[in-house]
Amino acid sequence: MRPDDGMRIGELAERFGLAAHVLRHWEAMGLLTPAARVNGRRVYTEDHVVRVATIVRAKAGGMSLERIGQILQASGPDERREVLRRQHAELERRLAEISASKRLIEHVLECDAEDFTRCPDYRRVMESTIGVEPDPCGGPA
Repeated sequence: MRPDDGMRIGELAERFGLAAHVLRHWEAMGLLTPAARVNGRRVYTEDHVVRVATIVRAKAGGMSLERIGQILQASGPDERREVLRRQHAELERRLAEISASKRLIEHVLECDAEDFTRCPDYRRVMESTIGVEPDPCGGPA
């Protein structure tokens, strides 16, 4: 492979705003394998760009490097789907938590109470986010 047939580790890392040592770490974990070495330097292809983009997107979605490795190194579609089902369930749980937090913030932004934690509407929103039935009198349950 000629040096101009691919990109060096610094170029690939820069393309994603990463430090080169991150790619070396991913290589050590088996997530990324260089296409070849030219004069002792790693050389990457467009296939590696797709692989790094996949890893970056998965990390942004909250996946651990270990789970990303499970997906990338799965023995087949069934194994990959099982790992992805677990990740999907985790994302659903996190989305529910984020949604509950967002509802609380939205209420506090609009709440005129001096102490928003004593506001009956805030308490109803709070109780609904933690699965506690609100007190019909508006007080703490």
